[in-house]
Amino acid sequence: MPKPQKPSVAPPLDIRPGQSIELLKALHILTADGKMNQDSRRKLKQVYHLTQFIEPLITQVVAERGRVNLVDHGAGKSYLGFIMHDLLLKSLEQPHHVYGIETRAPLVESSRALAAKLGFNDMSFLNLAVADAIAAPELAAPIDIVTALHACDTATDDAIRFGLEKRAKCIVLVPCCQAEVAAFLRNDKGDAKAKGSIAELWRHPIHTREFGAQITNVLRGLELEAHGYQVTVTELVGWEHSMKNELIIAQFKNLPRKKPTERLEEVLGTFGLEGMRERFGAGAASAM
Repeated sequence: MPKPQKPSVAPPLDIRPGQSIELLKALHILTADGKMNQDSRRKLKQVYHLTQFIEPLITQVVAERGRVNLVDHGAGKSYLGFIMHDLLLKSLEQPHHVYGIETRAPLVESSRALAAKLGFNDMSFLNLAVADAIAAPELAAPIDIVTALHACDTATDDAIRFGLEKRAKCIVLVPCCQAEVAAFLRNDKGDAKAKGSIAELWRHPIHTREFGAQITNVLRGLELEAHGYQVTVTELVGWEHSMKNELIIAQFKNLPRKKPTERLEEVLGTFGLEGMRERFGAGAASAM
């Protein structure tokens, strides 16, 4: 009998043209012999999908002002920043810069070392909380694009606030968990309007968590619209790759602010979340 053949090993995810194999190995997306495990495959697919959404925004900004400065909040190991720089920015004739913001000092140091090793001189990494980045002197330059990929809890909201303060042309978010709204719902801080049958939407703990996350992202979208942004909400990748799958893309178009501000106030009132007006900038936009 012929010997049974070993199943063939699936090849790694197709690497985009021009992608640095050395970079992918340094990020541990590829092993030393160029292979990829399933977790790395999912991670790279997410980043590639996100770069496809960001690429036209970069092109638009460069066409408008001749350069682009991008800030990536909650950068972690800076997969997104490095791959965007490698695929989209390093070949541009115009000057550009990528800033990675991360609270874990060892990750910041390793990102700095990798950028130096690869000669990516147009990248900086700052050991800062997102909320502290607004006043950081290192970020005084005009900021064009703000990204936050799975920035946990209120870090996504801080990234939005950063983008609004910096008057960024584009804000791109893949929100992660956010427990603040769910806590308001759980503690029953709402007024009479948020009681009765409507409270069935979050009566059970699992619904409190999921509905809290849903309302949080609705409020984030309205906050951006209330500051003149055009907002698109879509799916990043299939649910089999990530449960945190919502992609929010906001482009500043100087749109009318009155109606989205009113809708933001109405949602907060309907669900008894008036205590979160400051978090979502309610009222501030109408004064602009």
